[in-house]
Amino acid sequence: MIPDHLFDEGINNSLLQKDMKHVQQNRTVYDRTQRDYEQEQRDLLSSQDGDTCEIHDQFYRDHKLLLVLFRALAVMPITRSRPGTITFSWRSRATMYAICFYIVTTVIVINVGYERIMILRSIRKFDDYIYAILFIVFLVPHFWIPFVGWGVAHQVAIYKTNWGKFQVRYYRVTGENLQFPNLKLSIMIISVGCLLLAVCFLLSLYALLDGFVLKHIIAYIHIITMINMNCALWYINCKGIKIASQSLSECFRRDVDRECTAKLISRYRYLWLNLSEQLQLLGNAYARTYSTYCLFMFVNITIAIYGALSEIVDHGFGFSFKEMGLVVDAVYCSTLLFIFADCSHKSTLKVAAGVQDTLLSIDVLSVDRPTQKEIDHFIQAIEMNPAVVSLKGYAHVNRELLTSAISMIAIYLIVLLQFKISLPKA
Repeated sequence: MIPDHLFDEGINNSLLQKDMKHVQQNRTVYDRTQRDYEQEQRDLLSSQDGDTCEIHDQFYRDHKLLLVLFRALAVMPITRSRPGTITFSWRSRATMYAICFYIVTTVIVINVGYERIMILRSIRKFDDYIYAILFIVFLVPHFWIPFVGWGVAHQVAIYKTNWGKFQVRYYRVTGENLQFPNLKLSIMIISVGCLLLAVCFLLSLYALLDGFVLKHIIAYIHIITMINMNCALWYINCKGIKIASQSLSECFRRDVDRECTAKLISRYRYLWLNLSEQLQLLGNAYARTYSTYCLFMFVNITIAIYGALSEIVDHGFGFSFKEMGLVVDAVYCSTLLFIFADCSHKSTLKVAAGVQDTLLSIDVLSVDRPTQKEIDHFIQAIEMNPAVVSLKGYAHVNRELLTSAISMIAIYLIVLLQFKISLPKA
C-alpha cells in the first residue's frame, strides 16, 4: 500500500512545484473556484483515520455478509474490531469459535474418513480403487483450513482494511464515493446459492454413486459449502476491483474533458497505482488459499474424468448412474475452476484499459509541458505495473491457467489410461 505521505505528495503534485511555480505566483485567492475549495476540503481527509474509512468503506458494508458466513464456517476468523480496521487475533472470540467448530467437525470427518479408508483397503480392482479415492479427496480440504484459512487471516485483514483506505483516496481525488451497484443483493443470492448448491451436489452424488452413504453427508456439507464460498469470495473481490477500475476510468475521462492539467493527471496516476496494488495484494493475501484450491480441483477433475472414461471403456456408452455421478463431479469442479480463472481475467482487463484509452485520446499538442510529462509518467506507470493477479509468483490467475490445467489433466489421464490398459483383465 502506498504510504499516506507519498500519496499526498503525489496528488498535491509536489513533484511539479518547480514547473508550476510561475503559475502559482500569478494566481490570487480570487481565482479560486468552488471546485478548488471542495478539493481542498477533501484533501484534509486522511486514509489513516478509522472513522473516515468507516464512512467511505462501501465495499465492506456490501460484502459484510460474506465475511460473516466465513466466520460461521470457521474458515476466516477476521473481525471489524474498530472503525475502518479489520483485524485478526488468535485470542479473539471469532478465533476461539473457529477452533471449537473445527475440533467438532474434525471428529466427524475423521470418523467418516476412517470408514472410507477401511473400504479403500478392501478393494483390489484398480478402477474401483481410484474411484474410492474420490470420496477421500473431498475430505482433504477440511484439514488444510488452519493453514490456508487462519494462516493467511492476518494478510487478508490487511487487504480488507486497505479497501477502506483506497475508497477514502478515491473520494479525495474524484469527489465521489465509490459505489458497487447491486453487489449486496448479488452476495445475498450467491451465499444462499452456495449452500443450496452444496446440498444438491451431495444428494446427486448419493443418488448416482455407489458407496456414498447418506449419513456421510454431514461430514462433507461444510467442506463443499466452503469450496463454493471460496469461489464466491474470489468472484466478489474481482468484481470489486472491476467496478473500481471502471468507475476510476469514467471519472478520469470526465475530469480530463473538463480540465486537463498536470496536477489532475498526477492525482489520478497515484490513485491508479493504489488500485493496481490492491489487485496485487489480492493475489498475495490469498495465495495459500487458492493455490491449494486449484490443486484440489485439478486432482478431483482428473479422478472424476478418469473414472467416467474407464466406465465407458469397460461398458461402452451406456451412461450408468456411476458414469453420470462422475460426470456431475467433473463438471461441477470444472465450473468452479472456470469461474475462478475467468473473473480474474475479466477484472485485470478493466484495470488499465479505460484509463489508458483516455490518456491516448489526449491531444498532447494542446496541453502544456508539465502536463505532457505527467501523461508520459502515467503511461510508463501502466506499462511497468501490468494488471496481473499472481498467487505470490506460483501462478498467474487468468484464462491461461485453464489451458495449463487442461494440458496437465490430459497428461495424467493418458498415463492412467495406459496403466489401466496394461493391467491384466480379471
